[in-house]
This record gives sequence, structure tokens and C-alpha cells, in this order.
Amino acid sequence: MADNHGNTPAAWTAVLVALVGFVVGGIGMSVSPLNWPLFWVGCVLVVGAAVVFMVLAKLGLHESGH
Repeated sequence: MADNHGNTPAAWTAVLVALVGFVVGGIGMSVSPLNWPLFWVGCVLVVGAAVVFMVLAKLGLHESGH
């Protein structure tokens, strides 16, 4: 396993964005009646986390700090 596995700014940022997406989507599914727009915003945030990771990795923020 690489030294930087999950310990980079790119990884942490992507995880935080995905976590926010899951929370937003979960809130959208928890309210009554079901709030579909809020659920889909959460889904977009989760997919956006992958995009954020790829952009930050291309900018060099997925490199080992050693």
C-alpha cells in the first residue's frame, strides 16, 4: 500500500464532500413527504466528490508529504 493512501488533502476533501452528500441525501429521504430534490442534490454531491478528488490529484495534492 502506498505511503499516502488516504492521507492527502485530495483524499480528505473528497471524503468530506461525499460525507456532506450522504447527509444531505439522507435528510432528503428522512423528511415526510420525501424530498426528492434534496435527495438528488445529495447524489450530485457524492458524484462531485470523485470529480473534486480527480481535480485535486491533478493539481498535485495527492502526493506524499515525505
